[in-house]
Amino acid sequence: MRESEDLGGTGNGDIVHRCAILLGDSFLSHILMSALSSFAQKNADSYYFIFRLLVGFLFLQQGMQKVGLLEGEFAVQGFVGFVGLCELAGGAAIFVGLWSRLVAGLGTVLMLGAYVSRHMGNGTLPIENRGELALLYVACFLVLFVHGSGTMSLEKKLTKKERF
Repeated sequence: MRESEDLGGTGNGDIVHRCAILLGDSFLSHILMSALSSFAQKNADSYYFIFRLLVGFLFLQQGMQKVGLLEGEFAVQGFVGFVGLCELAGGAAIFVGLWSRLVAGLGTVLMLGAYVSRHMGNGTLPIENRGELALLYVACFLVLFVHGSGTMSLEKKLTKKERF
């Protein structure tokens, strides 16, 4: 009995096809994941740039909301106003890529403080106590703290290196 008859096929091309089927998803997923991984590594700087822009923009909006700029009325009142100014300045700095590590470290402390003081007492789980956004910012700030401003940043453009 010939090889092609063993697999019920008609030739070598059919053997390759049947082997791919026998290997199943693991073979195809390995090829796909390898290609995606290669693509992601080649574009890592661009992805990180987009990540930094989004985190900075969203944190800037948090600050704008706290100081009343989204309603068209600037009003810094008490501790919440101070926190809003910190978020406003920090979001702008992260967005342009200036002192991102320093801002991320301070932002982590700020968001952990917000979680403990405003959210933790309202339930056990972050989704129950509405603290998921504060914790998500903590995770983002930790990534920013590790990676800094990145290659596409104002700090790299002006000083050719990261200072903070």
